[in-house]
Amino acid sequence: MARTRQAAIERAGRAMQRYQRSVQSFDDAVGRALGLGPADMRCLDVLSERPCSAGELSAATGLRPAATTALIDRLVDKGFVERRPSEADRRKVLVALTDDGARKTWAAYGPLVSEGQQGFASTTIAELERLSDLVDGMTELTDRHRARIERDASPD
Repeated sequence: MARTRQAAIERAGRAMQRYQRSVQSFDDAVGRALGLGPADMRCLDVLSERPCSAGELSAATGLRPAATTALIDRLVDKGFVERRPSEADRRKVLVALTDDGARKTWAAYGPLVSEGQQGFASTTIAELERLSDLVDGMTELTDRHRARIERDASPD
């Protein structure tokens, strides 16, 4: 048990690192099972929330536009995604999960999601909201430092 605040912070940090590695290993295993690489998996993760443009997927995956087009083509060929016109602007093309793509990814992630939700059964709404705030803050921190690394690594 942590005896000081600093020890508790360090323990929480180590727990988050272990969790991050565990999630990455799980995602890698799902990718191997589906015959997909890490960028493909990141693309499907983004598309699980909503259809996106190729530009949005390029930003989300960190790939250049040509590589993003090749990624989308691969996922279309494998039946995971489809291109379709935007309902808001018919000139714009969006990439969306197909029903089959959603089914295949849910087959892998669904049991984890369902069991994970059961882990929160005794957690209060206030605790869940605080946890969400903490994770959102950590995400913002990580995104900010990723941008710093990308900025520092780019040739001037």
